Amino acid sequence: MEFEITKKAKRNTLLIAGGGLLLTLIGIFTGLDDHHFWTRFMASGLINAFYFFALGLGALFFLALAYATETGWYASIKRVIEAVAGFLPYGIGLFGIVLLVITMMDGAHVYSWMDPEVVAHDEMIQGKSAYLNKPFFWIRTIVYFAVYLIFLNGFRKRSLEEDKIGGTELHFKNYRRGALFLVFFAVFSSTSSWDWLMSIDVHWFSTLFGWYTFAGMWCTTMVVLILVTLHLKKHGYLEKVNESHIHDLGKWTFATSFLWSYLWFSQFMLIWYANIGEEVSYYQMRIENYQFLYFAMFVINFAFPMLILMSRDAKRHSGILTFVGLIILGGHWLDVYIMVSGGSLGSTAHIGALEIGMALLVMGGFIWVILKNLTKSPLTPVNHPFLDESVHHEI
Repeated sequence: MEFEITKKAKRNTLLIAGGGLLLTLIGIFTGLDDHHFWTRFMASGLINAFYFFALGLGALFFLALAYATETGWYASIKRVIEAVAGFLPYGIGLFGIVLLVITMMDGAHVYSWMDPEVVAHDEMIQGKSAYLNKPFFWIRTIVYFAVYLIFLNGFRKRSLEEDKIGGTELHFKNYRRGALFLVFFAVFSSTSSWDWLMSIDVHWFSTLFGWYTFAGMWCTTMVVLILVTLHLKKHGYLEKVNESHIHDLGKWTFATSFLWSYLWFSQFMLIWYANIGEEVSYYQMRIENYQFLYFAMFVINFAFPMLILMSRDAKRHSGILTFVGLIILGGHWLDVYIMVSGGSLGSTAHIGALEIGMALLVMGGFIWVILKNLTKSPLTPVNHPFLDESVHHEI
């Protein structure tokens, strides 16, 4: 069955984006007198550009993982994964623009290592300058973006070809490409998080930070896949998707929530217990200035999935999954907000119309791109070799 975007969906998407634009403009006009406005503006842009870019990247990762492990059950929701991954080019465009503007502003007080005046008076940054410098930063960023787009386009092209010619040749090619992507991603997922997020707190480092950022991305991606799948099921699409598929997506959300929580606690506990000044300062600043948000974010992202999604029935209930999923999405947006704002704005940061408006504006575009992507191919892969296994998937 071909997917069609309803007038209601168009209207709701427009309302989200329009409301976000209005709030953003209100935030701009009411905040221009703030001495830290441009830092706050660019930090907000970075938060939302990275957050939604990461959702597209997370879907690409999950697609490659399914190929590399020759997963059978996912075939019925493969086009949902592809639709979310299809946001990646737009996410790269938006994220790239934000990074470019920040670079042209000598870091905009977000990346202090980009400011020559700051570097000239900071020996620690000077010691990291072989890695943290504008040319090398952009070389790495362009390589990340290029590799992601090459793999995305390849997966999508072969997926559509498979609908026409069938067989297993394209499947095994995707299998090999999926494994290769995971090799690149194993490195890039960490190094890119160092470049784009950890370098905001340029004096600080954590060996767990890459995994921590990756876990948050993976968890929020699984939530988006659940929400899109449930939306399509509600409107009569994806007839071959049953409760077992929904259950598996719920288990992935449950598991990745625990993964993120484990890494959050491991990073916090090891640094706090060691009490080394240049390491613990990261948490001191956030606990002093973001205490409620910081610990509330952890409780939201850990306790809600643990307590509500523990049972089998909860992982199959669309209402419960939607409720928990929306909370998780908000909780992990707070995580990114604290990571970026803590290092760039410190005690002057606050969530207002600007931050919420930008989030809604990008969200509207994100939803629209996914809906458009769903219209470009049959919602069920026609000749996927594991389709029959997926149709009869029962747990």
